[in-house]
Order: sequence, then C-alpha cells, then structure tokens
Amino acid sequence: MIKLVQDTIDKQDINSLINWLKTEPQLTKGSLTVEFEKKWSEYLGCKHSVFINSGSSANLAMFYSIILSNRLRNKKVIVPAVSWVTTVTPVIQFGLEPIMCDCDPDNLGLEVESLKKLIEIHQPSVLILVHVLGVPNHMDQIIQICQENEIIILEDTCESIGSEYRSKKLGTFGLMSSFSFYFGHHMSTIEGGMICTDDDDLYYILLSIRSHGWDRDLPTHKQKELRNKYDINDFRALYTFYYPGFNLRSTDLQAFIGLGQLEKIQSIVRRRNENFEIYNSLVDDRVWKINPPTHSFVSNFAYPIITENLEPLIQELNNNQIESRPLICGSMNEQPFWYESFGKSSLPNALRVHRYGLYLPNHPKLVEEDIVKITNIINKFA
Repeated sequence: MIKLVQDTIDKQDINSLINWLKTEPQLTKGSLTVEFEKKWSEYLGCKHSVFINSGSSANLAMFYSIILSNRLRNKKVIVPAVSWVTTVTPVIQFGLEPIMCDCDPDNLGLEVESLKKLIEIHQPSVLILVHVLGVPNHMDQIIQICQENEIIILEDTCESIGSEYRSKKLGTFGLMSSFSFYFGHHMSTIEGGMICTDDDDLYYILLSIRSHGWDRDLPTHKQKELRNKYDINDFRALYTFYYPGFNLRSTDLQAFIGLGQLEKIQSIVRRRNENFEIYNSLVDDRVWKINPPTHSFVSNFAYPIITENLEPLIQELNNNQIESRPLICGSMNEQPFWYESFGKSSLPNALRVHRYGLYLPNHPKLVEEDIVKITNIINKFA
C-alpha cells in the first residue's frame, strides 16, 4: 500500500521520549512548552508563538482573540470555499457573518476577482485564507487589496509548514496564523497546533484564553497591569479570570516530541518539495495540475488532481493499493452544515473541485518509484 501520509514520529523519537519519561518530568504544560514556542518562532521568523492542542483550536482562538481585542468594525468575515471545516466554523460559532469566496482555478486559494467583488459589496473586517496543500495564495494582490480596505488577514497554514512566498515563510503575512501538528502533517506532536503573531496585545490575550482566562502564563509586567487594574492580590490572582477563556492547552509531553520534530523539519520540507516537483514533471499536461504563483516554494502536503474521470481513477488507484482522498473536503458550499444555514452560492471553481478533485500521497518516505507508479495511472485517464 502506498499510503497517503506517514507518521513522522519514528522509533528514535519514541526511544527518546521513553528515556525522558523515565526522569519523571512534568507532563502538563510547563517549561518545555515555552522552549518549543521559542524555537518554533525562530524557525518561522515571527515574534510570538502559542502552542495549543490542535490546529482547529488555533483557528478558534485566533478569531476569539480578535473579538476580545475589539478590532472588528463589523461582523463580516471572508472565508475560503476550499478549506477545512474548522477554518470556517469559528466564524459561525462566535456569531460572526461568514461570506464565502470562490477558489482560484490554478492554486486553489482565494480567487482574486471574486474577492474584490465580495469586498466591494460587504466591506468585511476580516479575511481568513488557506494555503491549500502548501501552495501560496496570490499574496501580493491579496495583501494590497486588504491594506486598501483595512481588512485583517488571518492565515490557516495547517497544511503548509515550510512553504514560502518571495523567500518568506507562509504564516508570516497576516496578523496571525495557525499551524497543525496532527498525525500525517509535515511534523507531528500527536495532536497539537500553533498560533503565531507579531502583535504583543493579541499574544497576551492568546496566552490567557488558552488557559481559562487567568494570568499565569503572562509576563510579569502584564500580570501587574491586570492585577492593579482590578485590585487583585497575588493570592486571589491564582483563580482570577480576566477573559471568558477555554482550556486549549497542549502538554510538555507533546512539546518534547515537537522539539525533536523541529530538528528534522528542514529535511521533511525539502523532501516534500522534491516529491511535488517530480509529480509536476511526470503528470501529463492534459491533466489539471496545480500552478503555484511565481516566487513560490511549495512544501506540499498532498498532490492534488482534478479530473472528470474521477470514479474510474479512484477505482484504478484502489486496485493498485494507492490511497487517495477528496481534495481536502471539496467545497464548503456543498457541506450540509453550511448550506442548511446559509444556502448555496454560485462558486463554479470550488464546485469543480468538489465534484472532480482528489489528492494523492506525498510524505518524506515516498520514493520516486512510487510517484512514477501513481502518475502512470493518472496519465491513463488524461
């Protein structure tokens, strides 16, 4: 079986974890979490990182922190049609107004002309984008449009660790970004995710709402500021809550794994890019292939295909023991949770992805021989 994804936690990682556990360390969130956050920030090139229990929770906390910081001029948020359910659902869960944007027919990110029209009509406060499968959006155009219209950009970068645009890592273009360390993603902490930002105030809010809304994780000067503002002594501060928060913490056990994963992330990213380039060179030009913007480096999560011969292709892949999945989950516009509440918009590009899209294996253990086998099957249906 050629698997869609493979675990990046290997026997050496497990043995290191066992030896660490034998020292009877703190397992709940502690100093290793802080170390992991620091080293992740250094890797990404951002000021602050907050380790959290999943990429989905990262999206949830990003939206909540913006609400708590009073940065919304209205409740309107642009969301991408080709994305993941927990990219979109925090907007709904917090009572905001999601406005769905069609995907670009080349890179599956936000389609710029559709985005311009939606902004002209709705003047939203926020835009969240997804770099689909590691492929950058048209960032120059999107950033310019958002600056001109004073729109906050959030990046869902859960599938895109190590991808770059103009030699700058994805996840450093918006006000905040989210990452996922779930099994099969570029690196894994079993479950886990990260929120990244250069904004001090949002960072403090994120630290607090991750842990109930108290101040224990905040720097001393911020603790003093809050305690003085509300006349809280050090004893009462132990159980004083300044925000209506959550428990979205991860653990030091997972941070230990994450630190080990960071040691090999460069080789993982490089191999995923090499596999992507091999796919692109071997897939017949008559088949739809993703077309990244110029100045892109693609740390590909899985390789996407769109074909009207989808059903026979899936059958042939299954017959040859090659795993595949729907292209993310198609169009959010076609998902019951969406259309039962908001109806269906005309999103022709995303509809095509929904009906005819799938993605194929890419991971560091995939070899060129596997890719040749997969692409030979794809090309039979060109």
